[in-house]
Amino acid sequence: MRPKVLAICIFVSFLTGCNYTNLLPQMQTNAPETVANQVIQEPLARGRALRVGQRDNLKGDKRKQTARRKASALGKTGSKAADPIDYENIWDRMRAGYKLDFTLNPRIQTHLNWYSRHQLYLNRVAKRARRYLYYIVTELEAQGLPLELALLPVVESAFDPFAYSHGRASGIWQIIPETGVRFDLKQNWWYDGRRDIKASTRAALEYLSYLNDYFQGDWLLALAAYNTGEGNVQKAILKNQRNGKPTDFWSLKLPMETRAYVPQLLALATIVRNPAAYNLALRDIPNRPYFLIVNVDYQIDLAQAAEMAGINIEELYLLNPGYNRWATDPKSSRNLLLPVNKAAVFAGKLSSLPRKQRVGWEHYKVKTGDSLLIIAQHFNTSVSSLKKTNDLTDDAIEVGQMLLIPVATQPAKHYAYSADQRMRRSKSRLRTTQQHRGATRINYRVKAGDTFWEIAQQHGVKARDIARWNGMAPRDSLREGQTLVVWSRMSPELFDLDSEGEEEDGTPIIRKVVAYQVRQGDSLAGIAGKFNLSINDIMRWNTINNIHPGQSLTLFVDVTQVN
Repeated sequence: MRPKVLAICIFVSFLTGCNYTNLLPQMQTNAPETVANQVIQEPLARGRALRVGQRDNLKGDKRKQTARRKASALGKTGSKAADPIDYENIWDRMRAGYKLDFTLNPRIQTHLNWYSRHQLYLNRVAKRARRYLYYIVTELEAQGLPLELALLPVVESAFDPFAYSHGRASGIWQIIPETGVRFDLKQNWWYDGRRDIKASTRAALEYLSYLNDYFQGDWLLALAAYNTGEGNVQKAILKNQRNGKPTDFWSLKLPMETRAYVPQLLALATIVRNPAAYNLALRDIPNRPYFLIVNVDYQIDLAQAAEMAGINIEELYLLNPGYNRWATDPKSSRNLLLPVNKAAVFAGKLSSLPRKQRVGWEHYKVKTGDSLLIIAQHFNTSVSSLKKTNDLTDDAIEVGQMLLIPVATQPAKHYAYSADQRMRRSKSRLRTTQQHRGATRINYRVKAGDTFWEIAQQHGVKARDIARWNGMAPRDSLREGQTLVVWSRMSPELFDLDSEGEEEDGTPIIRKVVAYQVRQGDSLAGIAGKFNLSINDIMRWNTINNIHPGQSLTLFVDVTQVN
């Protein structure tokens, strides 16, 4: 590691005329980039880099007068643009950077009416946004983009960094895998750049800028294309041209979601401009950085990183949602975003921590039947990580061979927002909700040729619901033998429940359809006890209130729970 000195370069570009880009060659925009091990930086405001602890003291008439002389551009409102640092609240800074030109119409009014009745929703969104909004606004300003775009994550994800849609979109900007690849967002077992706040913001703004150029400066068309794709918007434009109709956003026949998408953003921008006009109040978000960026240079256990920084693991994941597992990506994306007041402490501790102590290690002796994939799954790591750690050039291993395996320092449940824990919580909530609605859980074993649509038709549900219940998207491929969880309210005799799977705790499920003939002396309680079922389930499955001898009942029995 480098010496324990935290080097933070301090330059005031347009105040002094000094060109700091020559000294920090990786800084192509105002975005923070780490340029050496343990250099901490933060989002910059209009070419200004501020030392930790100093930015709150940068006040004074001379600074303000100089900044205002330099920032003399006129916005759409006709008012002179102030220096970004002059604003106490991020909302004021955003209003000053509004550029979209639109007038209210009924489609916008519909969303204004909804927001005006949902103050608590806006409060929740603002609470999430406080971590990210300063950074996003700074990036937009650096590229000269409308600051209304900072509200797009509200429409996309309500600023939930772990939001995942049925269309496979992920992160606060809801980027689909293909778009992620198009804009160089890495996606692997350890890491998903679509959720990384810094990387995804860069990609989203690049995409929005491209779309704005594509549609010749029409931001409403660009926003529509961000939602549905430029091809769909272009088709709608060409159709209107052929029919002699206008080709502005409001005149196009677009998917229903897209027709609502743009008005929703414009409604939010309208509310931020003047919340009092709609009897709303915006929760204050200070106009100062929430996080700094620290280069950790080597894979590190996230639980250990949180402890070193003096924050809880949940906060670390919320600032670094791109990490899928218990540690940073061993190959790349080794930056950590940390709260401003915690970064220096963390970096100081990190500088004295040897690399080999940044993750836990376990020695493992290869047994008969082992493969790198089996071992990786057992230890919650990846094959590539095993190969790199043990200098393996291929997947071949031998019985008796000793492997060094990176392992988490804490139990799996400690890593609150890892992919595994998010899926576990999602399944638990789903079970509670569906049972409350009277649905039956089915563990469906995928057969050759099955599709989501066919399985959904069999069980009286929607294909996208099955995908959502299993953490997938409707367009994802299915493999023969795969087990899917299906929650159905259909009469159970209409479908085949013979299937296998696991409960969330790993307990195996082998569920069978049993045709039971009621005998003399049987009771519902007795039958329920014999097959470890509930009386209510038996009555619901068979649409009965009582039983009689000779009657045939259909039961859905987990045979692992029955003698």
